Amino acid sequence: MEFTKPRGTRDFLFDEMEKRKEVEKILRNTFENYAYREIKTPLFEDLKLFTTKSGEEIVEQLYNFEDKSNREISLRPEITAPVARLYLNELQKVAKPIKLYYFGSCFRYERPQKGRFRQFWQFGCELIGAKSPEGEAEVIAMCNDSLERLSIKTADININHLGIIRGLFKHFNIDFETQRKIMVIIDKGDKELLRESLNGNNPVTSNDELNEILLKLIDIIGDKNVLKDIENLLSKYEETNDALNEFKQLIKSLESFKVHNYTLNLGVARGLDYYTGIVFEVYIPELGTQKQVCGGGTYSLIKIFGGEEIESTGFAFGFDRLMNALEELKDEKENKSNIEVYIAPISNDTRQISFKIAQNLRENNIITEVDLSRKKFKKLLNHANNLGARKVIVVGEDELKNNQVAIKNMDSGDQELVNIDKIVSYIKED
Repeated sequence: MEFTKPRGTRDFLFDEMEKRKEVEKILRNTFENYAYREIKTPLFEDLKLFTTKSGEEIVEQLYNFEDKSNREISLRPEITAPVARLYLNELQKVAKPIKLYYFGSCFRYERPQKGRFRQFWQFGCELIGAKSPEGEAEVIAMCNDSLERLSIKTADININHLGIIRGLFKHFNIDFETQRKIMVIIDKGDKELLRESLNGNNPVTSNDELNEILLKLIDIIGDKNVLKDIENLLSKYEETNDALNEFKQLIKSLESFKVHNYTLNLGVARGLDYYTGIVFEVYIPELGTQKQVCGGGTYSLIKIFGGEEIESTGFAFGFDRLMNALEELKDEKENKSNIEVYIAPISNDTRQISFKIAQNLRENNIITEVDLSRKKFKKLLNHANNLGARKVIVVGEDELKNNQVAIKNMDSGDQELVNIDKIVSYIKED
């Protein structure tokens, strides 16, 4: 019988896991540099948590089941809802704002395709209880800083303020269900579909003035200079003033946080009802149709679950998309091995001292491999070369008589005799 991995999942081998761990480390360091602290939530939650947030229709996309006590359970499809549940259970009395981050796998029962799997990973954050343009700007700055530390230079952060469109809806007395339909269509990013939906045979709304403004708004894309165009377009709709002022304050704060690679894009909608203010998405053009690697914004989700009215700002990187982007953007040069030292005992009599040397190096945080297969000397050097080891310590009987080993630099081919008690300092100084 042949066993294969489940459809829509992946195995990660050594090299890829090293790359993923390195990216994870960079993201952790960046988030913690902004005073965020890590939390962890269960892989599965009550099904009702996700249907309350996203509606019953989401069940078709979930891995849900009844447990042995007949409880409706679902593997988590994302981590924002579990964080809101955690806040209600554990953090309501904690002083605000609360800064937290998370990293973990999620599950969706979708058709697997390039860049989309049934098991995937999210790395994200929540800033709870600090709704302000300054708080939103810092969150976007942390997102941008993460990308810069990963050496992703082509990322474009597209920002909108949903309060602008919601202000228009209020001005024209658009009912909630129609608002939802329009926001979902805008979120698809298909301008032709929006035009057809507003001006076709069966328009979502028959208000020609609103339709014309919406079509002009989603065409506004550019740097901070387009704010004047937005102001001119909305000048007689005072219900949009507060959101527009917040938008301008955000842009001013982004400059202070040294974020410059952003685009104002009034077509970014994040078509979910609980988003209340700033929304943003990060695109990396080299990924083609799967170019979005991050999404976030300001929302009021905790109230949906029965808590107080408290707004949060957060975002989540699609960790797998980030890895795809790094693969697309990497230099053609072969990645260097992380093995610093390979220890080659050339006889059975030198094995035990070789193991002691290896442990001494490891205790000093020097990545070390030692022969465990009793290879012949020629094969030892070939194996060290294949591993990409930077140095090889040759442990021979003659050298040991003088309490020494031979250390070979695999790049230059140079070789030196080094006293055993000086090996660590020799490796570190080189």
